[in-house]
Amino acid sequence: MSVDVSAPARLGESRLAEGRVIGWAEWGRADGIPVLLSPGAATTGSLGFGAEVVESLGVRLVALDRPGLGRSTPLPGKTFRDFAADVREFAALRGLGNPAIVGNSQGAPFALACAAAGIGAAVAIVSGSDEVAAPRFADALPEQLRDLVELTASDPDAAERLFATFDADAMWQMVIDSSPASDLAVYRDPAFEDAYRASMREAFAPGPGGYARDTVLAMGRWPFDLTTIRVPVDLWYGEQDTSHSPDQGEWLATRIPGAVGHLVPGIGGAVLWTHAEPILRTLLGHLGSRT
Repeated sequence: MSVDVSAPARLGESRLAEGRVIGWAEWGRADGIPVLLSPGAATTGSLGFGAEVVESLGVRLVALDRPGLGRSTPLPGKTFRDFAADVREFAALRGLGNPAIVGNSQGAPFALACAAAGIGAAVAIVSGSDEVAAPRFADALPEQLRDLVELTASDPDAAERLFATFDADAMWQMVIDSSPASDLAVYRDPAFEDAYRASMREAFAPGPGGYARDTVLAMGRWPFDLTTIRVPVDLWYGEQDTSHSPDQGEWLATRIPGAVGHLVPGIGGAVLWTHAEPILRTLLGHLGSRT
């Protein structure tokens, strides 16, 4: 299956007050409605999504490289709070106001951390990594994942060192090995594979530390209160997705006031790319007259 993974219309770097740089990529109208993307594990903002519809929807899609990935300056020991503060400052620097936010895969808890901190006008969580360290999931996880969760809880420094042994090729193979045929039809499309793997190589270019720290944060207990989120949140999961949430976001939805779940048939974790238009239309629908 072919989806549009056109190169960004605009690329740049923004310097925060403390001197660190945040790398970003943009698609769509420069004066469009701002939608900020927190990308999936071990990828940069250069992959994006929905290139075929952002222009017609009037969207300015802005995708970030999290600290330590791609062109963003490493921040050893970074926290979810650090990321939310970065997003707040970045949005001001780029004139985004209070943007809508999309969190994909491992980018999901980072997007939710922003929402819990009062950042974001509406949120779409797509194939979101769940809080797998919660006791609720102790018996639902595959043995290998359960072992990693337990290591992260008991010795996060050791877990971070372990995750730092991964590289772009290992991450690609992990995606391929864990994906259903419906996702592979997307990922193995030559144009998509080239763009996806290039984004992974960019993510690891500064070294594996950014990915390793992200993974320790995402795989541990989340230190923010989901019940404090006061903006609309939609959770999108592919019906065939067995990798991101043991219950495809059902429990996660109950913890976020007013959250709405969407279970999409015929696809797995690739739903961000195959269903970009309904995801964005639903997100824009929460913004009312701004659209």
